[in-house]
Amino acid sequence: MNWKNAFSTSIGKKLQMSLTGLFLILFLIVHCYINAQIFYNDGGVRFTEAAHFMGTNFVIRTIELGLFAFLILHVVQGLLLWAKNRARRGTRYAVSAGNQTSRWYSRSMALLGTLVLLFLILHLSKFWGPNRLSQTTGHGELDLFTMMRDEFQVTWIVIVYILGCIALGWHLLHGFYSAFQTLGLGTSKYKGLLKGIGVAFSIIVPIIFALMPISFYMGWIS
Repeated sequence: MNWKNAFSTSIGKKLQMSLTGLFLILFLIVHCYINAQIFYNDGGVRFTEAAHFMGTNFVIRTIELGLFAFLILHVVQGLLLWAKNRARRGTRYAVSAGNQTSRWYSRSMALLGTLVLLFLILHLSKFWGPNRLSQTTGHGELDLFTMMRDEFQVTWIVIVYILGCIALGWHLLHGFYSAFQTLGLGTSKYKGLLKGIGVAFSIIVPIIFALMPISFYMGWIS
């Protein structure tokens, strides 16, 4: 294998996007499951137990490093592909074909991905970052459930989270199937199945994430 081509050609970059994207999809599944524990409405007992396991397990903590590496690679390669495609097109057509050739969200992956990244930065700065800093400095774990309950009383934070989840949904709507297609799995035999799973995933996961701040804000969870 020519590793230089794997990292420099358009095909190599798309392959990296697909592989890192699938890894991030797995992360979303795990993260969604853990956060969904709040809906037991048991004062955060189940959520705290799950968060404690994720925060203290050596294997999970090691995987976190890979997660951040893949996230950065995914973002960088996505922006590089977007810039290359934009430069290749040169001047735009006088009349855009619009949805006749592709959906708007498939043409806006760079924008949607950037919005998701900004949302993720806010999320990390509010919860993950302070908790890991507290652990690193020997002060132990923070009460993430109480932190969420307090943060999600602030209207603008709730709105940003909801908008971030909407952007995530649109991003996944194209990215889920596209990842499998790039890996050669989007054949006619599995195309319908993968697209169906992708649509369901891009709806269910963002809704669960969005319901978290909404539920705290509305007082459904205490």
